[in-house]
Amino acid sequence: MSKEQRALLDARLRQPRPVGTPSVEGIRAGFRALMAEMIVPAGIRTTATTLGPRPALLVEAAEEPRAGTLMYFHGGGFVFGSPETALSLTGNLVVRTGFRAFSLDYRLAPEHPFPAAIEDGLSAYRALLDSGTDPSGVAFAGDSAGGGLSITTCLAARDAGLPMPAAIVAFSPGLDATRTGESMDTKAGIDPFFTRETLEHTGAMYLAGQDPHHQLLSPAVLADPAGLPPILLQAGTNEVLLDDSTRMAERARAAGVDVVLDITADVPHVFQAYAGVLDEADEALDRAALFLTQRISTASA
Repeated sequence: MSKEQRALLDARLRQPRPVGTPSVEGIRAGFRALMAEMIVPAGIRTTATTLGPRPALLVEAAEEPRAGTLMYFHGGGFVFGSPETALSLTGNLVVRTGFRAFSLDYRLAPEHPFPAAIEDGLSAYRALLDSGTDPSGVAFAGDSAGGGLSITTCLAARDAGLPMPAAIVAFSPGLDATRTGESMDTKAGIDPFFTRETLEHTGAMYLAGQDPHHQLLSPAVLADPAGLPPILLQAGTNEVLLDDSTRMAERARAAGVDVVLDITADVPHVFQAYAGVLDEADEALDRAALFLTQRISTASA
């Protein structure tokens, strides 16, 4: 059944798309429509709030909440997406862990290129700590570009002298703006979402002419991860960004960071969003929830 689910999903994702280069608003609208198809689990409540200077969506378990906080970064290539488009992912993590999640509405390119998103993440984390939240009760999590932000925001927090959160969970993170991973070529045509050209199109908006050879743009190849908390990296074999995760795991391990590299066969980018449709998505979210509950200190959260 799972093999059939994967094949059906792959075929669905390969449906013809509009020809030509879409506008920024067209990209954003298309992504909203795509993510509106995802199943948001029952058993959560959401509240509009702020975290630092930015809006955020607070997602909580309606029943049996547990002490613990996730700071979530949505995906979208730093150009599109919102806490609402990521609600299937945050909702599933909240339901599975009982922890609350603050999904951050960070600034997007091209209006706000690098390093605006990281600055917003760092300000949000400072606000969380200033509110009295113990870092041992906090984890960073995110998907795609937001998965990259979960790591780069942590690097920025470390360099700013802030205490580290308890853990990081990154789903199919984007961690190399230089696009030098072998999977960029070996998975070309296998990935139903991305090509090098589409990634470079949105990536150029985030870079705004800046050199991608920067540790906060390409941590998988340039960052020193020493001192980061335990990291869970989840990715699928059918994505051009696969080597962003594999090289980040190697780099973290070499720096003495506890890291779990969790690769699922024959699934696409951020396959966890298809919970309720794809068995592998639910299983991966279960593993992510276990990782988080094992590391977040509920006594001091």
